[in-house]
Amino acid sequence: MGQKVNPIGIRLGYIKNSQSTWIPESGTGSFAKTLLSDIEIRNYVEKRVPEAAGVSSVLIERTGRNVRITLRTAKPGVIIGKKGEDIEKLRADISTKIGLPVHVSIEEIRKPELDSTLVARSIAQQLERRIMFRRAMKRAVTSALRLGAKGIKVAVAGRLGGAEIARTEIYREGRVPLHTFRADIDYGTATAKTTYGIIGVKVWICKGEILAGKQEQQPAQENA
Repeated sequence: MGQKVNPIGIRLGYIKNSQSTWIPESGTGSFAKTLLSDIEIRNYVEKRVPEAAGVSSVLIERTGRNVRITLRTAKPGVIIGKKGEDIEKLRADISTKIGLPVHVSIEEIRKPELDSTLVARSIAQQLERRIMFRRAMKRAVTSALRLGAKGIKVAVAGRLGGAEIARTEIYREGRVPLHTFRADIDYGTATAKTTYGIIGVKVWICKGEILAGKQEQQPAQENA
């Protein structure tokens, strides 16, 4: 089970919330249109916002005819721009695109090393720069554990190191209980487009267990 489904999708309603929050009007067929609009917004943000901004996810909340978009990013300054010009232009462009009033806000990711999507992208960027995949994977694992992760698993697949036969390499440290629903597991993917083919990157990060609506306290790290 744990290896055959998206770790975030299977936990929706237990400990995870959907990235899109809205209720379609019954009997109008608006579900498909609203879903398509959400996909268009996310694709537009992905193309428009520079990769250096480190956008992990786009949260969309709809109330009536108002749309509230929250960008979770490691570098808010890159998106906001000088005196907030860039984010205001982004808001206006999205509003024009979907034909509804839009409010855009920024949520900073304090520890990007514990965000699976950003970790996967970082590994993919290193592979594109021809850095050895083992070194990139070990660096990601070490950083995540140092900042308090309970466990991390990293998988890369493709023509690793330019080999003629594609294979999958997996590094795992600590606990990553995919079958435990109360385990707070963050999952992210990325694609590295190298000169010898595409390499896929998957990252699972366990941040502890969520019990009775409260996250389990992380143990204090011993000073080495």
